[in-house]
Amino acid sequence: MKLDANIPAGPLALKWDRRRFEMKLVNPANKRKFDVIVVGTGLAGASAAASLAELGYKVQAFCYQDSPRRAHSIAAQGGINAAKNYQNDGDSIYRLFYDTIKGGDFRAREANVHRLAQVSVNIIDQCVAQGVPFAREYGGLLANRSFGGAQVSRTFYARGQTGQQLLLGAYQALCRQISLGAVKMFPRTEMLDLVVVNGHAKGIVTRSLVTGEITAHAADAVILATGGYGNVFYLSTNAKGCNVTASWRAYKKGAAFANPCYTQIHPTCIPVSGDHQSKLTLMSESLRNDGRVWVPKKKGDNRPSRQIPEEERDYFLERKYPSFGNLAPRDISSRAAKEVCDEGRGVGPGGLGVYLDFADAIKRIGEAQVREKYGNLFDMYEKITGENAYQQPMRIYPAVHYTMGGLWVDYDLMSTVPGLFVLGEANFSDHGANRLGASALMQGLADGYFVAPYTLGHYFATAKQPKVRLDQPEFKKAAADMQELTKKLLAINGKRTVNSFHKELGTMMWEKCGMARDEKGLKDLLAQIPALREEFWKNVKVAGKNEELNQNLEHAGRVADFLEFAELLAQDALHRRESCGGHFRSEYQTDDGEAKRDDENFAYVAAWEYAGPGRPAILNKEPLVYDEVHMSTRSYK
Repeated sequence: MKLDANIPAGPLALKWDRRRFEMKLVNPANKRKFDVIVVGTGLAGASAAASLAELGYKVQAFCYQDSPRRAHSIAAQGGINAAKNYQNDGDSIYRLFYDTIKGGDFRAREANVHRLAQVSVNIIDQCVAQGVPFAREYGGLLANRSFGGAQVSRTFYARGQTGQQLLLGAYQALCRQISLGAVKMFPRTEMLDLVVVNGHAKGIVTRSLVTGEITAHAADAVILATGGYGNVFYLSTNAKGCNVTASWRAYKKGAAFANPCYTQIHPTCIPVSGDHQSKLTLMSESLRNDGRVWVPKKKGDNRPSRQIPEEERDYFLERKYPSFGNLAPRDISSRAAKEVCDEGRGVGPGGLGVYLDFADAIKRIGEAQVREKYGNLFDMYEKITGENAYQQPMRIYPAVHYTMGGLWVDYDLMSTVPGLFVLGEANFSDHGANRLGASALMQGLADGYFVAPYTLGHYFATAKQPKVRLDQPEFKKAAADMQELTKKLLAINGKRTVNSFHKELGTMMWEKCGMARDEKGLKDLLAQIPALREEFWKNVKVAGKNEELNQNLEHAGRVADFLEFAELLAQDALHRRESCGGHFRSEYQTDDGEAKRDDENFAYVAAWEYAGPGRPAILNKEPLVYDEVHMSTRSYK
């Protein structure tokens, strides 16, 4: 497999301008001749579908939810980054670029990250024009707050529901195109396979989640904007429906999967409360602007928080990282929280928690202002835990939240399958080994509004592929294969539930490939996963039938893919003998417990190629070359 990142020549700051100028164009009348499939209608998918339809392309958009408004993008709370420098505090496009590269532990592609920072300023203008109700200061100007890994305030927000408001902006743009007939929307429809004709992505096979009908759809290009794979760990902050299926099926059709071991653990989540839980709840990183993170200094100190005097508290993030304090990046903050809990100083049931305390903020600015900034988050916390965080500290603990790995894409966001573009969290391109807070919304909207509409046109103008028909053998075979897979799942009729397999897989993944990994644990995991997968195909019980609404069948297909994908994730983690960002190998750490990179041997993107059933994936490497920044050891002290 040849990996050509297609990075434009010239100075970093001019690469995107040069690329846009060099691209071949499709004139407005000819745009109407091209069909585009968009899978996923979260921020990346909805913005891409709306923008492409506005340009004149004929778009088919697919989501498994009953409405695009239910995409997981809605769950993003804290904000969206942009280098506007409204606070006049030293921000710039270059600083956002550098913070993102550094935050990703120098494992991201330089050119893509600079473009992200460059177009970030356009996103805010676009969203304000759509009516997104960003928070404003007293004088009416847009307000900003800080997020982890930055010493400036560049995060725009709508209280604790920024993702929801941004998604509603993209959704109304999408609805306009639906009403004009430019977008045909397929809700409650799940992608099962990618159709490749003459080496190019030309369509998909889907299943109606209402009727069970399996159908093929043809187009001139396919865009995947299907999110991340965090639910391979079972317990995560992701919506229960989030899955790896679309990406994994594309991988098996020739799309390389890059850096799957780069998984993000978010430091501020509500701790696990028991075996009954099926998901976890995020508490926005924005809370660390005003909340202080601490644990008791003494091991096993079980006194109520308000009875522990100031001198007996360890504000460990402020102690270890004085320059950034409570706003240290997510990977570093998560490991620090795990460290104090492992020492026996954790709080709450099982000692798996640390305090996030707002007492000082309430004293400084008053409860009313704290309520105005974070009210919905405090309400959500109280509903889940029964505790009033205005009167006592929140209890938080790290949990799986985001995945930096994804399908490999070049500078144009095209995968190794020509005609298959991958946007947002589903691709690997912008965050390296650790994403900074408030950058996921930025990337999704940058890809959908400002990158794909350019690069897709260039593909059409240069590839000059013939139109395809649904009666071609590639479409018939793909649909027949998916019907056969569905029958196979239903025919097993074993004794274990789908959920029991998912939960067992998630537990072993968290224990051996979660916040900390080591060679022994990963090798054990790589022995356990195939055994569990074999049992799944012999003993899973999928109730019901295909020709109906059958959530058990939906879940079974997704878990079957997780059971294959988990092996690739563990294989990637084992091969990468270094620690970087969210990938922390306990054998590779500094004397003070920080990640220890190996730039000489691992400064590359690991792009895994499918080699066929039962055969190990093939590793391809894209070297990471830094012309503008110097790779250095991250320090937030």
